[in-house]
This record gives sequence, structure tokens and C-alpha cells, in this order.
Amino acid sequence: MSNNQSNEITVKALFLGVILSMILAGANAYLGLFAGMTVSASIPAAVISMGVLSLFRNSNIRENNIVQTAASAGESLAAGVIFTIPALVLLGYWETFDYFEVAKIAAIGGVIGVLFTVPLRRALIINAKLKYPEGIATAAVLKAGDDAKQNQSNEAGGGLGTIALTSLTGGLMKLLQQGFGMWQVEAAGARAVGGSIFGIGTDLSPALISVGYIVGRNIGILVVGGGLISWAFAIPIYSAVVGFEGDPLDAAFNIWTTKIRYLGVGAMVVGGVWSLIKLFKPLIEGIKASLKALKDNNLEKDIPLEEKDMPINYVGIALAALLIPVFLLYIGIVDSVIIAALLTVVMMIFGFLFSAVAAYMAGVVGSSNNPISGVTIATILFTSILLLALLGTGSGVGAASAIMVGAVVCCAAAIGGDNLQDLKAGQIVGATPWKQQVMQIVGTLSSAIVLGLVLDILHTAYTIGSPTLSAPQATLMKSVADGVFNGNLPWTFVYIGGAIAVILILIDLRQEKIGSDFRVPVLAVAVGIYLPITLTVPIFIGGMVNHFGKTSGAGDAEEKKGLLMSSGFITGEALMGILVAVPIFLSGNKNWWPQLGEFNWLGIVLFVGMIGWLYKSVSKK
Repeated sequence: MSNNQSNEITVKALFLGVILSMILAGANAYLGLFAGMTVSASIPAAVISMGVLSLFRNSNIRENNIVQTAASAGESLAAGVIFTIPALVLLGYWETFDYFEVAKIAAIGGVIGVLFTVPLRRALIINAKLKYPEGIATAAVLKAGDDAKQNQSNEAGGGLGTIALTSLTGGLMKLLQQGFGMWQVEAAGARAVGGSIFGIGTDLSPALISVGYIVGRNIGILVVGGGLISWAFAIPIYSAVVGFEGDPLDAAFNIWTTKIRYLGVGAMVVGGVWSLIKLFKPLIEGIKASLKALKDNNLEKDIPLEEKDMPINYVGIALAALLIPVFLLYIGIVDSVIIAALLTVVMMIFGFLFSAVAAYMAGVVGSSNNPISGVTIATILFTSILLLALLGTGSGVGAASAIMVGAVVCCAAAIGGDNLQDLKAGQIVGATPWKQQVMQIVGTLSSAIVLGLVLDILHTAYTIGSPTLSAPQATLMKSVADGVFNGNLPWTFVYIGGAIAVILILIDLRQEKIGSDFRVPVLAVAVGIYLPITLTVPIFIGGMVNHFGKTSGAGDAEEKKGLLMSSGFITGEALMGILVAVPIFLSGNKNWWPQLGEFNWLGIVLFVGMIGWLYKSVSKK
């Protein structure tokens, strides 16, 4: 045991963890800017690690766990970055993405998130005994790979092959569509019926089907349910009352963009606040118990390796030291020592609260379903109102300052949820917590190095905020902060969205009371209200593929294959989206790729074929 423990952080594991952290951070950044949702990369990272490290004679399960810990930290940080930082460009505060500023914000927020979660491990994994479903699944994959290695099986290689094949497929479809322009990105239509516009459609993206498969039936239904609130009720009612001009499809998107999507803003704010209220008591109790346990264990030698976290005094010193770069970050915007100090305090308070919320929610619903955007919007709205009172409406930096506070908080919260999943997997496979926490910092810093470059490449090629790469979450953050200072936030729709959220909360409380396995987390519906219907429909389809695969009598092997296939589709499409952008970025020519002509029928056929392939693979033959 001790020898294996000492072999956790090896040169090959460190190198592979850094590389995968960078690659998966880039892929998740593209996915989040495109779809408004991100997914956990722990399992594909574990499978890739097992496939690569199996080439070495002396590799073990804890090395693979260390690799996926670093890799998934990078993927999580990408979510925190792309949900917020692009808003600074959308606001006009930045003209382009400043590489060093992005790296600095991401690194500061990510490391703070790692440090905040150190005392939470004992509170939530040991004392509260939360499930952490993705952590358990990752540990199961690691154990299966280790057993296969012991039995001289090629299971890890087979899993790696599945990811490689589906990555190639997803990447090829993205190249044909995005690079060579062979079909439209979506199939959508709308019709006016008695003065009301009804629209429906779907994006032809394998990645979105895969997101739906990973998040499952319940979340898929709730996300598309949110989309239907907007597109089957709100837009038809609004168009019938106010009227519309021009093509019904264009008019529907215009109404949704300027008015209806703010229902989602209201629902997200209420959902974020509700998450805090609901989790406040158990979190406080868990943290108290954690700190008491750390205090009682004064003798390091009495603590088993499997229970050793980073020393809490070192964590406190590091957090105190990080106050300085956070303060310098804010004083560079507001040019006021008092306000910068106040923003630093606000950031630290919200950062810890929402890292704790994210860590708790990950234990209940998983990292992929975590309400990061909801709590970030709540942070930005509160900070915007605070700065409005301090700076007034004439300030040109108020909205940017609020976004900057939200960016650091969002990075910390995104890391918080994912880290606890990894620490849960580590607990199951007998890893050393402090070594995982070190690798979480390594993964965070590695991905922070590349994310500024990824954003710059994507913005040059596609223009972040355009229909091609709409950056839904960052657009939302920009709209909230800018709307507070300019007074043009459509508050009526925000209030109605808040009322919808209250109704959903009451429904979920009833579902909890009767013991139903179909819960109604308000933030899942709120995301659906906010996203275009063309994104929510394929997510729903993917969730139903997951459901019907299970009801066909398929077992764990089929479900695992579906998860690996979905991870491959996402990774392949996302990486190809970045690769297609590279020559455009280097040449400065947006028309670099030759257009081969539109064959929309081919895009639809390939999209349906991919769904059929996924379903056949995950259902019982």
C-alpha cells in the first residue's frame, strides 16, 4: 500500500495530467460557448489515462486517478472562464481577449476554488456522506481498468478505441459543416397561427445529443420543458399581444432575444438564491464538523494517508496571500482603494459560499448538472446593484467590475463542484487527498495557460456572441450587469421568470415530499428557458436515448459504452471546432476554408444516423 501510495504523482502521470488538462479545457471551452452547457471530463480522462499508462510497465490505479484529477480540474475551470470572461468583450470593456488577463483571472479563481474545497472534503464526503455520482462512476471505471490489467484484458484499450472512433466521427461532421459549409448548423422553422408565432427546430450537433445522454432523461426533459415555456407559450402569447413583423422565424428569435430569454434570468436568480437557502444549514454544520475534526487530529502521524488533506494552516495562509492579487485585479478597474477592498471581500464571501453550494450540489446531482450559472448571475446582480449605489449610473466601469467579481467567483465555484467528485473517486480507490489537491492546482494552472489563447482563436474565427458561437451564458452575464447600470433590463420579464421559478420550487418540494425519483431542480428549467429551442431539443433527444437504452434491459457495460461514445462525440466536435478556427486565426481571413456547397439533407441524414448508432450501442441487442 505505501509503495503504491508513493507512486501516485509520477513524472508520466504529471505530464499526462497537464496535457489532458489543456486539451479538455479547450474542448469544454468550445462546448460551453456553443451550447451554454458543459459536462464532466473525469471518465474520459480516466479511460485515456488507462490506455496511455498501460504502455508503461509500472502504472497503477492511483496514477490514473491523479491524471483524471488534473484533467477534470482543467475542464471545470474552462466552464468558469467561458461563462463570464467573454462578457468583458461583449460589453466593449475589452476590444480583444487579453491573454495574460484571462490567465490571471482563471488562475486566481481556480486556485481559490481548490483551497476553499479543502475543508469541504471532510464535511461533505466523510460527514454528510453525499453520493457524488460521477465520482463513484469514475472510481468504477478506474477499478474496472485495474482489474482488466490484472487479468491481462484489453478493456482500457477498447474504451480508448471507442473514444477515438467517436471523436473522429464527431470531428469529421464538424469539419464538413463548419469548415466546408456543407450544411446548415440547424434545422428550424416557425409559423404564424392566428397572429401567434410557433417555432421549433434542432441543432444538428452530435455534441448536444451527447450532452443530453450524459445528463440523462430527467434533466433532458426539464431543459426542453424550459425551452417550451419560452417557445410554445411565451413567444406565441407575446407575438399575439404585441404583434410582429417580417419572417416568423426571424421574428420569433428577435422576440426571444430581446424579451423572453429574460424569463430565464429571473428564474436563474431565484434558483441561485434558493440553492443558498436550502444548503446553508447543512453546509455550516458540515464545515463546523470538518474544522473540529481537523483540530482534534493534531498529531499528523495519527492520520492515515487516505485522510490527509492539505494542512489547514497552509490553506489559510495561501488564501490570505491571494487577497493581494484579487485586490490588484479590482483596483485596476475601479481606481479606488476602498471600493477595490470591498469587492475583494465580496468576492471571497461569495466565492466560498458558492464553492460550497457547487460542491454540495455536485454530491447530489453531479458536476454536469451543477447550477454554476445560476449562482454566478446572483453574484453579478448583487455586485451590480452594490456598485450602482457606490458609483452611480454614470460609471463606465461598473458593469465590467461586476463581471470581474463574477468571473473569479464562477471559476472558484466551477472548480469546487468538480474537485469533490474527484476526491470521492480518490476515497474509493485509496488515494491520498492532499496529493489530489496538489494535482487539482496543477490542472487549474495548466488550463489557465491555454484558455486565453483558445478564446482569442475562437473569437477571431467565429466572433464570440455571434449566431455561430453565441456564448449564451456570457451574453446573459453581460445583459444583467449592463442592464442594471443602463436601466434597460426588462424587469417585467425578470419578475415573471422569478415567479415561474417559485412555482417550480413548490413543485419540486412536493416531488421531494412524495419521494418521487423525478425531481424538478429549478435551475435546469431556467437554463432551458434561456437557451434557444434548437439547443434544448437535441439535449432532450440524447436524454431519451439514455432512458430507452436503460429500459431495453441494457446493463452497466452498455451504459459505460454510451458514456464513452458521448464523451468522444463531444471531444471530437469541440476540438475540430478549435482546429477549424486556427488557420482563420493565423491568416486573418474568415473565408479561408473553401465552401463545397450546401447539402442540408446530408447533415440531417448523418445526424439521425449518429443518434441511431448511439441508441443501438446502448440498448440490449
